[in-house]
Amino acid sequence: MKKYRCIPCGYIYDPKEGDPDNGVAPGTAFEDIPDDWQCPICFVGKDEFEVVDE
Repeated sequence: MKKYRCIPCGYIYDPKEGDPDNGVAPGTAFEDIPDDWQCPICFVGKDEFEVVDE
């Protein structure tokens, strides 16, 4: 599963960790996060994220 970076603030969504504080369980692919999920740091939507090239 790919990691995604928040373009405005640089937060990295790692699917291995998820975002349990905001209802996203570990192991959840970015594509499977609900569309109304927001960056936990700067609160932008999923459309403000880009794939991290590793």
